Amino acid sequence: MDSPGDRPDPAEVRDELPEDLDRGFVGPYTFPDNNRRRLTGSLYLAVGVITLVVVWVAGSEAVLVNGGVAVAAIALCVFGVYSLVAGYSTRVDENQALVAASADLGFAVGHASAQLGWRGLTSRPTWRMLVYSSEDPPAKRGMVLVDAVNGSVIDRYVEDNPEDWISTASEPAEPSSVEPTDDV
Repeated sequence: MDSPGDRPDPAEVRDELPEDLDRGFVGPYTFPDNNRRRLTGSLYLAVGVITLVVVWVAGSEAVLVNGGVAVAAIALCVFGVYSLVAGYSTRVDENQALVAASADLGFAVGHASAQLGWRGLTSRPTWRMLVYSSEDPPAKRGMVLVDAVNGSVIDRYVEDNPEDWISTASEPAEPSSVEPTDDV
């Protein structure tokens, strides 16, 4: 057992963010739309085209504008076109993806978790849904991929839940090691 001198002063213990980090945001998190890539793609493409025009106007006699600048400009144009192609609009949010996953699975979903990822060469936005059935403890679990552009279920994997939740649910909670003080 710790001696009273080893315990921190309750006035010094803080369970909050420092003021400079706390933005005061309360509420659900909204994932940014994937179509923000179109703005950066347009900028890359514009800078690449302008640089190619400068290389063409400067000609082969220029000292600071050479073939390396032309290669960089072409690379910027290629990446700009890729960003425009990969800038799909995310039309399906995590709640709509959960509804699509629940309808496809065939069992009532209890706990679930969503993650937005990208798949394929064009980085199509995809919701990855980890779901558990609604029984207590859950009898099934699954992973469902839902297209974030059109809401279709791409793939799913469902299995019987191999986790042993019964042994953990029946154990009483660990008593706290912090002893009450009269320093209130």
